Amino acid sequence: MLNPMSVMVLLEGEYRRLVLWGPVPLALGALAYFVWPYEPGYGAGLLLPACIAVVGLGACFYWRGSLAARLGGGAGVALAVGFAAAWLAAHRQPPMPELPRRATELTGIVQDVAYFPALSGQGGPVRRVTLAHGVLHDFVDDGMAPLRRSLSIRLAPQDEGNVAPGDGLRVRVVLQPPPFPALPGGRDKQFEAWFSGQAGGGYALAGAQVEPGQPQKLFGYQHALTMLRQRVDARIRQILPGSSGTVVATLLAGRAEAVPQNVREDFAASGLAHLLAVAGLHLGIVMGAAMLVCRMGLAAWEYAALRWPCKAIAAGTAWVVGGGYVLLTGAHLPAERSWMMSSVVVLGLVVGRRAVSMRGLALAATIMLLVAPQVVLDVAFQMSMAAVMALVAGYEALQPRILRWVSGMSGAKHTLARHGVMLVLTSLLAGTATLPVVMAHFGVVQPFFVLANLVAVPLMALWIMPLGLVALVVMPLHVDAPFLHLMSGGVRVVLWLAHCVAGWPGARIAVPAMPGWGLAAVLLGLCWLCLWRGAWRWWGMPVVLLGTITPWLVTQPDILISPDGQLMGVKDVATLRVMGHARDERALKAAWAQALALPVSDFSGTGENRAETADGSLLCGEGEVAGTCALLRYGQEVILRIHDPSDGRIPLPDDVCAQAAAVVSVAPLRASCPHVPVRLDRFSAWRGGAQAVFLAHGVRVTSDRQKQGERLWVLKPGGHGMPTLPLAQAE
Repeated sequence: MLNPMSVMVLLEGEYRRLVLWGPVPLALGALAYFVWPYEPGYGAGLLLPACIAVVGLGACFYWRGSLAARLGGGAGVALAVGFAAAWLAAHRQPPMPELPRRATELTGIVQDVAYFPALSGQGGPVRRVTLAHGVLHDFVDDGMAPLRRSLSIRLAPQDEGNVAPGDGLRVRVVLQPPPFPALPGGRDKQFEAWFSGQAGGGYALAGAQVEPGQPQKLFGYQHALTMLRQRVDARIRQILPGSSGTVVATLLAGRAEAVPQNVREDFAASGLAHLLAVAGLHLGIVMGAAMLVCRMGLAAWEYAALRWPCKAIAAGTAWVVGGGYVLLTGAHLPAERSWMMSSVVVLGLVVGRRAVSMRGLALAATIMLLVAPQVVLDVAFQMSMAAVMALVAGYEALQPRILRWVSGMSGAKHTLARHGVMLVLTSLLAGTATLPVVMAHFGVVQPFFVLANLVAVPLMALWIMPLGLVALVVMPLHVDAPFLHLMSGGVRVVLWLAHCVAGWPGARIAVPAMPGWGLAAVLLGLCWLCLWRGAWRWWGMPVVLLGTITPWLVTQPDILISPDGQLMGVKDVATLRVMGHARDERALKAAWAQALALPVSDFSGTGENRAETADGSLLCGEGEVAGTCALLRYGQEVILRIHDPSDGRIPLPDDVCAQAAAVVSVAPLRASCPHVPVRLDRFSAWRGGAQAVFLAHGVRVTSDRQKQGERLWVLKPGGHGMPTLPLAQAE
């Protein structure tokens, strides 16, 4: 058993590694703000963290000879800074506007035009425009200031007008705010919209027209960059129609929205989904190619080779080229994180320090958490940090042994063995480290990811991306077609590989939803495993394993209720029985199936016809009340009213409610079942959002509003936001 003195001895032995833990309390402080049960005010959001930071700094200064005091004080300062940074980042965002619940005229300036696959698999692609400075033209919002958030509008299929970034549009639309989570603790699109500057979306009812008098161009580099991406995307789609062309457009212009759904599913099932997300792999290839070309060019010039710091110049050139590639592909968060990490690598090359190290990763993570603390909940940030941390730690421990093993070989055998082992090790380390994160966010395990990556990653690095870079360079000269066709050949090989691997038995294993504390345990255990060097680093392995198996340790709900109360799902042994109808039924079913790792099947329709499960626990259409089902489980009886034409005005008979422990209705219950302990209806869903009902130890209900609390990004019941016009002054 370790005592405090032994712990301090171990910490002193790892003294140079302590700085690597700086981003961890910073991330925990930001996480503490985001999971806070209510919205902290100025006192709790700024004043209290400032006091904690002052006390921590005082402890570090007053007891500067004590390692324990410095560690405790430093951790307190980092926690306080992370909490305050998250509070400031959330409060800097503009409020979520109130969107009309009816069709309305909308004008705005086009920021971007995206092409999506046809919804039914037929016809041309669906165009979706991002509108900035939107103004609603109706009697309620007349005279409003332009919206400070963007709107995503799906244009009408019959609309064939030319729409380009910078155009002012007028279109009649139906708008919707960001949806509530499909189940308590599920994916929160309102949180994502709050920090991404979106107000919601909708669809056009008629053709859009360019509005005379509106500014026709967005000013600044953003418009020029958007137009460049549009031209590159259009050029690629013109030369390479089909699935391979959409992947090429993703790699060279960041236009991943046009990739067909079946291709996405194949890449996800084969463990190749990271190839469709422009991030560290793609940026590393681009920067490596740029540095190689620059270094060889300088080496071939005798004057530069003898007098200039060619290595530093090549690294700086690669950094600039990498930044241009990040901008060209849309400056998404994974690419920004990778470019920031590459900045540290370039700095190390310039000053003669180690290029890739844990200190560089810690610095990049610290900057990201200070600039955008919300990334602590982002799947891309979690996966990239876990992968890079595992790669650096793994190579620190294993690379000397690998080099000794291949040192006895020579020639081509040495080269092939070294690169082959490095490739396998990279896939194993990165894939294993990100596996629990993939489980937590996507609910799947891909057991064949190593085999697929062994072929796809070298193909991407040696064939696809180099040809793509050449195509980008010569595209202004219109001689890019041969290189794009060659690049498309490599992409088709990857598409075939992904389809084959996805078709293998067990290629995609569904797992239940991982609780938040389970994912936190995985990431903290991984930090312990990778950031220390001593034998005690292996203490993190049981924590990682415990977090990984948490999906099977937590109790799953027996009943799920949609945010609008119109859809119900009853968990069975091997399936999820869904009853009722809702506006976003397809998305709700997909989210429920992923959370429970069960297939979804419709059950009984409206409940007017008699239907019964195999075990008899769920029975519909029995008795004189149509549209009613009864669930018997764990000695509890739950009445499910899934169809009520009277909208709750005709109460349920007393004999139906006599033995019920809970009653759930798609309509208001009003006077129905007044003595039943748990009554859930449309109004309870309106107030609390999605709900989960557990029956194992009595009836227990958890709502989404209980999970989230009253936060800035959580819309008011019914999806209402801030009015677009100022409220009248109070008298």
